[in-house]
Amino acid sequence: MASENAHCSLSHEQDIDMDCGSDCESSSSTDSEDADSSRGSSTVVSDIENMTLSFLSQLVRQKQRPPVTYKTDKRTVILKLANRTAQSSSEATTYRRLIYPRKCATGSARPFAQLFRLLDIVHEAVVEDVPSTKRDIYYKDVPLFGKQRVVDTLVDDLAATYNVERCDLNVRATSKGLICGSSLLIHLRSGEVLQPNDADGALIPVGEDILSFSLTKPISWVLVVEKDAVFQTLCRLRLVNHDSLRGEGLMITGKGYPDLATRHLVKTLSDCLPQVPILALIDADAYGLDILSVYRYGSRSLRHEVGKLAADRIQWLGVRIGELSGLGVQPECLLPITKQDEKMALGMLKRPDLPGKWKKELTHMLFTRRKAEIEILSNVNASQSSETHDRCSELDLSTIDDQLRSPGSSCSEGASHGLVPSLPTSAPHATNFLLQYIVKKIDDALT
Repeated sequence: MASENAHCSLSHEQDIDMDCGSDCESSSSTDSEDADSSRGSSTVVSDIENMTLSFLSQLVRQKQRPPVTYKTDKRTVILKLANRTAQSSSEATTYRRLIYPRKCATGSARPFAQLFRLLDIVHEAVVEDVPSTKRDIYYKDVPLFGKQRVVDTLVDDLAATYNVERCDLNVRATSKGLICGSSLLIHLRSGEVLQPNDADGALIPVGEDILSFSLTKPISWVLVVEKDAVFQTLCRLRLVNHDSLRGEGLMITGKGYPDLATRHLVKTLSDCLPQVPILALIDADAYGLDILSVYRYGSRSLRHEVGKLAADRIQWLGVRIGELSGLGVQPECLLPITKQDEKMALGMLKRPDLPGKWKKELTHMLFTRRKAEIEILSNVNASQSSETHDRCSELDLSTIDDQLRSPGSSCSEGASHGLVPSLPTSAPHATNFLLQYIVKKIDDALT
């Protein structure tokens, strides 16, 4: 499939191929890609038409049957869609059924109408080769779909039912993830080459637009940041090429739960750069760990694509609730967990594949009834804790101080409730400590 091939090519700019393994071979063969794309499109068109014929054939058969004489003698039309929440990558596909007629508060015809309206739009998009987005589809018939979630669910259900990727339906995702770091080049199918810089985040293109990736120079680490606000602060402080780090790196954010383009990029870097640690900086709460779980194990809604999206090498860099007291964070600075936090934590503890350290963290949160955000480190002054100061005293902060005091730069006092992208210069030590913490953690991962 086109998007899969696009994410499996990573080579050095000076014609030095990276050891990407069998799953990361070059995708430079345009003829092969076009053939795969053509097969995918024709298969989708055929599957849509077969589903439509099945529906019409059942209607005709029901009409030809004699009148119903008993209550148990029901005329029903049944269509099957993949049940994505009940299947995993190692199991056979399970299905849920759409049945007409049946007793339903909203009417049993509406789900069929929604499905076939979507099939009509997707069929046209594939045949005419005009891509669409989920948002576009929703606005084409708002009264029928009612909610954006209905379209989101149906599109992913169809992809799972036909065993194809979303891009094979010619339905594209809207990108939101950002990347920072000039070491990476993104080669687009249009012939353009995108190169992010070291001080700002660049939008990660959708997978269908990407031909391949390459590196202008070696990188030593990749940091995935949960929050856009923290990502922007670290971009401004030029973390990707900071003097205190042993080697340059890349920084990525999915702005919370990541989109497909961000997950594809993290997966590609994880597979094609096996010697480079992939690290994640998340909040010390259940939702932070759930976001990390999406990167590492995939999401429930896209279990059928877990092999193409899950970056199983990603490591948890921090923040951990158990380490905060040793970093000088006062207990009163921690936030109380909510009912939603508790529900998420209890649900995650039931997962059979959850790592032991994650279980320990979640159990600690439930016991103390406290959580913390990344921004809490912006409240810490290194002088508050001698232990913290000893850990970070070897770092050269002169470069950071110069950046913070330079004209136009600003730093936030970093309230525990959140951190704005720009921080006022009244709190340089707080921002320095946040940076010290991350640098120390990355340095430990490289040791």
